[in-house]
Parts: sequence; structure tokens; C-alpha cells
Amino acid sequence: MGARAKKHSEVQEFDLLVVGGGPGGYVAAIRAAQRGLSVGLVEKEKAGGVCLNWGCIPTKAMLRSAEVYETVLHSADFGVHAENVTLDFPAVARRKDGVVKNLTDGVAGLLKANGVTVIDGHARFTGSNTVDVHPNGDSPLGEGGPRYAAEPAGGQAVERVTGRDVLIATGSVPARLPVPGSELPGVITSDGAFGLEEVPKRIAVVGGSAVGAEWASMFATFGSEVTVVEMAPSLVPIEDAEVGKALGRSMKKSGIRVLTESTVSSIEQADGHLRVHVDGSDTQQLDVDVVLMGVGRKPNTASLGLDAAGVATDERGFVAVDDKLRTNVEHVYAIGDVTGKALLAHVASHQGVVAVDTIAGHEAHIDYGVVPAATFTHPEIASVGLTEAGATERGHDVVTSRFPFAALGRSKTTGDEEGFMKIVAGSKHGEILGVHVIGPSASDLITEGTLAISLEATLDELADTIHAHPTLGEIGMESAMSALGLPLHTAPPRRR
Repeated sequence: MGARAKKHSEVQEFDLLVVGGGPGGYVAAIRAAQRGLSVGLVEKEKAGGVCLNWGCIPTKAMLRSAEVYETVLHSADFGVHAENVTLDFPAVARRKDGVVKNLTDGVAGLLKANGVTVIDGHARFTGSNTVDVHPNGDSPLGEGGPRYAAEPAGGQAVERVTGRDVLIATGSVPARLPVPGSELPGVITSDGAFGLEEVPKRIAVVGGSAVGAEWASMFATFGSEVTVVEMAPSLVPIEDAEVGKALGRSMKKSGIRVLTESTVSSIEQADGHLRVHVDGSDTQQLDVDVVLMGVGRKPNTASLGLDAAGVATDERGFVAVDDKLRTNVEHVYAIGDVTGKALLAHVASHQGVVAVDTIAGHEAHIDYGVVPAATFTHPEIASVGLTEAGATERGHDVVTSRFPFAALGRSKTTGDEEGFMKIVAGSKHGEILGVHVIGPSASDLITEGTLAISLEATLDELADTIHAHPTLGEIGMESAMSALGLPLHTAPPRRR
């Protein structure tokens, strides 16, 4: 348990000062306290950062409501008849708020139990190991609130805090497409979507990566007329090409209009709605009520005062770090989205552990080549390792398999048969290079693929591992067998 802070001339001093209490910062603070360090954590919102307050958790809570709604609408397929099924969108939002509060309160309790001193306010560096903490004032949270302010609230008392070591964990904020009309009322980011009081009748989602795809999937289920505009040839472009194409087909089947290889050139107000001008194979206009920008994120450093600390950033504005999360300034570390390494909550948490263990003199490392990612559309997407194209580009001679969920007994019983698992492996030794899933519980199933790559497992080892039946998890074993040319529950490969 960490020791209490010492006060000298009204300056709080800690062994480790963490700036930002998201999934990277609060995990780092707890680990540091466990290592016997006195820890101060500066946070201007509630503990949990973007993940718990504005990202992972609230969106998944709302996506669960969409899933339940969709299930009840089709309950007759399971012999269950429901009448007068309606969506109560304000109730969806209230449930989401309750889930968020439960988790953020839990994190606050963990920080307190571990002896971490939490300092409320907005941090600005005044030196490499010193920050001034400015009160937030009464500004509302969310779009236009303190986390978007270029300057912290002024006119109130400022608290000075120092750390022998300092850890920057301020995360990221949504980016906006730099096109005319992007600041118009009704043009929102993912944060602003939480402020909607009703389901939009018509919505254009700009960007078909994870954020945009999830919101598109959700609003389509809630009844919106949805159009997705994506500049790449397929949705979720960082995923394996087969997965992106499969998601596109699934979305079109569910009524979502998907415009790939297209860009938004401008947005304007017209007759009480928004008109989105899209350039693609042909120029067209979309008349919608809401435009949601899901085009990526940028580092949350605008008012942090990195210049005063001497901390260097790269050409994109992200804080530059080495493999131990050290910046160019001695005793200053950075983790999470602000580093631009992999903008995922679980990466931030692991980076926090690595940074703190390094500070405390313990060996730790992170392998960015074995980081799982998940997108909670319907069907879900998850992946780890190399795509087929990526493996080929790196010089691997590969073998691939593609096993459908529809061939699993468990998928038949649940009625969720859409999608497949794809394994990318070396053709000579069968080493597993990548695993890609689109289908039910993909985010849970990917753990086996992550472990397989981490342990340098082969197709033979995965195929020889007994999996429980009937489960969705059998798809890993079945996919490996298919890659070996020995499928048991799909047709054998064609012989030439």
C-alpha cells in the first residue's frame, strides 16, 4: 500500500505522479502502490478515462440493448411470442449511465483501497517533474466540456504537485474530418452521440473502422436509416480483407447503406436537415438528420504543457516513447493512446504495468505483434497477429483456413450462424501467424488465438487440443484441422 503524500510549502510530492486516470493511468497507479511507491493521480473527470466514461463500456452497454431488442423482435423464431415490442431510448441511456457509474465508482474504490491520492483537476506541466493542477470549474463534461478545452479553467486556486517519476496517461479525443461544415450543429463525434435524446431517423456515419461500424450497427438496429461512408475498399480496413468484405455484406443485408472508396467533401444545412456531399465512383448527396464522425482519434495533449516538460512528440503529435515507455526526458514516461502505439484500452493497461515495473526495477515487456483487437458490431469482429496480406508482405509462405460458424452445433442451437474463423499459418512448420474472427462471441474466442501466437503454437497443436462440445470455442480446433487439410465437419478440400 502506498504511503501518504508529503507536503512541503503546499507542494505535494510523490514517488510517482500519474497524469490521467484512464485504463492505463489507474492501472499504473495501482501497480505502483503495490510496488510500495507513494502515488498521486491527477484526473479531471471520473476515474476510468475514455474507456469507462465515453468509449468501451457505454457503447457496449448500448450495443447490448440493441442485441436484446433485435432478439425480442425475432423471438418467434425460437417459439417465443412477444407483442407490442418497443424501444425506450431514454431507458437505454439510463441503463448505460448506471453501468458506467458502477464501474467508475469501483475504480475509485480500488484507488482508495490501494492508497493512491487522487487529485481532481486539469494538469499542466511547469517542469519535467512538476505539474500545476487547475480546478475544472463548473463546465459540463462531453463535447465542449473541460476535456476539449485548450486551456484549463482559470481564476481559481492552483495546486502544485511533483513526482520523482512522472507518467503521462492523458489518452485521446475524437478527431473531426477537416471539411467544410464539420462544425455544424448535428455533426457529432462518438462522444456527442451519447448526448442524443432520441434515435435519429437518418444518420450518416463517416468512417467504417471500429468506432463508426459499431455506432452504425447500433443505430440500424434501433431503427435509423444508416449510411456508412468509408474511403477504403472495405469496412474495418485494418482487419483481414475477407473480414471487412463479410461485414459489408452483413450490413447491407441488415439495411445499412455502405459506400466504400468514398469520401465526404462537405456538409451543409438544407431545409432543416444536413446535406452530406460524397465523392466516390460518382458524386452524390445524402440528406440526413445527424452526421457522426468516426474518423479516428488524436492525442489529448493540447493543454498539457508538454513544451514546459521538454517532452518530444512525433509528426502526428503523439508522445514518443521507447520499448519501456520512456520519453526523451529522464524520469518521464507515457502510456496509452497518447503514445499512438495501439489505441486500445487493454494495451494502455499493459503499458502501465510495464512502465511502473520498469520504474520499480522489475523486468517487464510488451509485444505489440500479439495484441488482440475487437469490434462489437453484429456480427462481432476480433483479430490478432498478421492478416493474410500482411504475412505475405513480410515474406511468409502461408496456408490459410476459413471455417464457418454455421458448421458448429452450438451456433445451430443459438441461431447465430453468421461468420467464420480464419487462420493464417506458415506453410512449412504450421506456426500460427494470425487469427481472424467474424461471428458470435468473436471478442471472447480471440483469446485462444492470442495465446497460440504468444506460445508459438502450431496448427497441429491447436488441432490436437480437445475442445468442449457443443461450444463456439470448437471453431479454433476445427479451423486448424481445415488448415491441415483434415476437416471433420466441412467438406474435404478439392483434390487436383
